[in-house]
Amino acid sequence: MNEIFSIKDKVAVITGASGVLGGSLAKSFIEAGAKVVALGRNQQTLDARVKELTDLGGDAIAVEANVMNIESLETASKIILEKYGKIDILLNIAGGNIPSATQSPDQSFFDLKMEAWNEVTDLNINGTVYPSYVFGKVMAQQGSGSIVNISSMAVYSAITRVAGYSAAKSAITNFTQWLASDVALKFGDKIRVNAIAPGFFIGDQNRAILLNPDGSLTDRSKKVIAKTPMGRFGNADELNGAVQFLCSEAASFITGALLPIDGGFSAFSGV
Repeated sequence: MNEIFSIKDKVAVITGASGVLGGSLAKSFIEAGAKVVALGRNQQTLDARVKELTDLGGDAIAVEANVMNIESLETASKIILEKYGKIDILLNIAGGNIPSATQSPDQSFFDLKMEAWNEVTDLNINGTVYPSYVFGKVMAQQGSGSIVNISSMAVYSAITRVAGYSAAKSAITNFTQWLASDVALKFGDKIRVNAIAPGFFIGDQNRAILLNPDGSLTDRSKKVIAKTPMGRFGNADELNGAVQFLCSEAASFITGALLPIDGGFSAFSGV
């Protein structure tokens, strides 16, 4: 039974691998026997991540590429295929909110700069669509593959202060369903596209919003915890098992799905 959950020897491209969530997933995949391609814009941070992975005895390489540039991704695809000859898994982890697109408590939507809106929606929508377009084409040609996207709790109900991020993640959920249907209809049942919707995890992008300088909870964090039946934030490694499951043969009849990993946040009305 355990063999159907295996991703051993699968080649996994992980965008945003130098971040907290991407790094945790990369380590988890290496420990599960996958070959990891850490993809991002900063070669130095990618090299540091790959050293961590190879120090664990894993097979990993760093490939510098911009997820919002098709040409850059196509060059990366050639490098990966020359090295491994295939791409089995794509984890679209790159994305997230940006400070300029986050309203302060006393700001309204009409105080938001449209440049910031464009930046955050471009990062989260095209930063997922473009890698799916380039690496998904390889999967279509080889007749198999699994893509996992990152959605958000903002898809289930409105979360204040992050309008652009929320809209972009809602688009990613729809794109996941659309692409899952399209590739299954046209390329067969061995290519699957799913998404996870993480609850609240503390990372580099949201630390200042969720934690005070002394490490105590902000008012916003207290509201999050009050709406989370498990009563805590998630740990980055609590995403790993679900993502590995979605990339394994154990999920062979699952496509177009959105899996919340949120401590019950999306299920709880707050009452």
